[in-house]
Amino acid sequence: MIRRILDPASVGKPQFIAAALLLVYLSQCVWLIRVETVHGALPDSNRALCIYDGLDQWKRGAIAGTPQTLGAEAATGVPSAGRAGHLRVRDGYDEDRSPLYYLAAAAPVLVPLKFLPPDSPPGQIWEAAPYLFFGVMLGGSLWYVARRLYGHAGGYIALGLYCFSPAMILGVAGAENFGEMAGAWGAFGIIFTGIAVAHTLYAPREVMLWNSRRILLLGLSVAMSTGNQFSLAILGLLVLPIMLWVAPVRPKAAIAIWAAAVAVGAVLIFAFYFFQPVVFWRAMLHARWLDLQPSAFRMRPSYAQTLNMIQQSSPALVLALPVALIAYFAWKRTRYFGNTAPLLVAGLLFILAVGSPGFPGQGFHLVLMPFIFVFVAGIFADLIETRQKLFVTAGLCGLLGAGALWNMIQLARLG
Repeated sequence: MIRRILDPASVGKPQFIAAALLLVYLSQCVWLIRVETVHGALPDSNRALCIYDGLDQWKRGAIAGTPQTLGAEAATGVPSAGRAGHLRVRDGYDEDRSPLYYLAAAAPVLVPLKFLPPDSPPGQIWEAAPYLFFGVMLGGSLWYVARRLYGHAGGYIALGLYCFSPAMILGVAGAENFGEMAGAWGAFGIIFTGIAVAHTLYAPREVMLWNSRRILLLGLSVAMSTGNQFSLAILGLLVLPIMLWVAPVRPKAAIAIWAAAVAVGAVLIFAFYFFQPVVFWRAMLHARWLDLQPSAFRMRPSYAQTLNMIQQSSPALVLALPVALIAYFAWKRTRYFGNTAPLLVAGLLFILAVGSPGFPGQGFHLVLMPFIFVFVAGIFADLIETRQKLFVTAGLCGLLGAGALWNMIQLARLG
């Protein structure tokens, strides 16, 4: 994969356009961080606690998210710092996240830059560097997947929706919205790496040796998603039936690859605990793997809240998503695997978001969006190939352009 990226022959106009869009996305994130810093909207106590505990683990080995750190209330001077907001603590253990969440938050602080004061815009941008990286990588992965599935048009549509999505920008740069972008990137990687691996099973090659790099990548995705939000482990289970769906000719091989990848992910999560078996085991026992509230499914506001979150996450979807759904159910040509798989995953995440008010539902909202972007991109890529090509293209360009302009205006007003 690295050789393909470095090969000049593989870089052309599509790659430059995608890079330009991602640069615009990155600029919006940096701008928002600067605006929030100038207006005094610095990270809240939860983020400060994550950075403090993550730095403590990097330097002294006290495992973050466990009683070694969260049990010591004097660490921050705020008695309830570990029991409010996005941190849910039981018996001193973070119920929702592994130490990866804390280690990533503290990584930039390991390299103190004296010329970048922490309370200055450049200092805050530096502290957000891991999340800027995750945001750009998720956008690049989204473009790569959509382009492989639907061609250049699908890649541009998906990336255009992503780069001007307020949710994707806030997930990286929001001072009060501690980013879940690493988990979203990992969740996206689980599904589409699993699909890619399953496609290789049609070739009569040795399973483990030929797919060793893909197994490692799938295992890394499992670790990234589950390490940032334990409840995202459900996608690690979901990917197995998807793999069997893609490659029914070799079910044993698909199961073997899946099991190997899950094992790799488990070892990586164990590594986040610095290979301390007792702490790791107790943390797993305290983890909330699935936190659904059945009563939420009987309450209309739960559905309204989730739909409202999707609308706010990308205003362009107000029109694009209903059109895509109508086209999918009314037009048989669009109901193929490339469109159906992201729709099914998005549907599952929607159900999980409805049934999990607050957190981890907020994490499911963010993870849901890239799959919706892929689905919408696939449907419109199909519509562009019809006789109404000019009409669809004009409407789509107008919609994406209006969404981008609206986003830019909102960011400019903040400044």
